[in-house]
Amino acid sequence: HVQLVESGGGSVQEGGSLRLSCEVSGYRYSSYCVGWFRQAPGKEREGVAGDCADGSSYVAESVKGRFTISRDNAKNILYLQMSDLEPEDSAMYYCAAGGISGPAISFVSAGTRWVTSWGQGTQVTVS
Repeated sequence: HVQLVESGGGSVQEGGSLRLSCEVSGYRYSSYCVGWFRQAPGKEREGVAGDCADGSSYVAESVKGRFTISRDNAKNILYLQMSDLEPEDSAMYYCAAGGISGPAISFVSAGTRWVTSWGQGTQVTVS
């Protein structure tokens, strides 16, 4: 039974920073892709960043240079460091686990196609 538990969301002013964390359990964390997706009201869920067992990682163009994804395999924790936040980044952020081992660009860019499990989400609001 896969469990993904996010934390670290909140409200921040434009230009600020937040770090999201996702604790992963019940999943072969080091064998597949994990990543972050987000969904704003009235919009489709979109991939933000992914990190995969094949060694690849990918950050969506819309956040490249501002967001960084990393993982701690020993602790089974996935992070998303977000800097220089913009109001357009406001959304519910979801941790996601996938059924593929890579590449990360596929995991992030193919909508939700490769996602097999979701966390409950954490809200990020930028004003």
